[in-house]
Amino acid sequence: MCQSHHFAGDSEARKPDRSAPVSPLGPPSSRICVIEGFACQCQDSGMRVNLISNPSAHSSSGGETIPLSLTIRPACGLPGDYEFPTDSAALLQLLRQQTDLSAEVLQRFENSLRAAANARLLGVELSDRVLTDIGYFID
Repeated sequence: MCQSHHFAGDSEARKPDRSAPVSPLGPPSSRICVIEGFACQCQDSGMRVNLISNPSAHSSSGGETIPLSLTIRPACGLPGDYEFPTDSAALLQLLRQQTDLSAEVLQRFENSLRAAANARLLGVELSDRVLTDIGYFID
């Protein structure tokens, strides 16, 4: 999974110990925290993705709802783009219900959807369940 992990006691200002082995789960400062962090990840796993909207070929901007082709791309840079046909109302409802994005961020994104050809929302955490429901992951 493409995730950044932050653990209690970690500081962005902390300099890594070059002599210690590097763990993909984060710094080895607290083994209990690393284990707990991994357990939480397994129970509520998800993935950070970038969402890029494109107007659908059937797009007519006269109504409240804008037909979209949504590109879902792993935020970590790995291959895995997925095109998802949707509309602006359904996308915003999904983001409101299934993410912890603030109302301000969602409002800016909605304004971008209406104003720009390609609105982007970067680094959105989506659960495996949501990604499976929209067809990104196959059961």
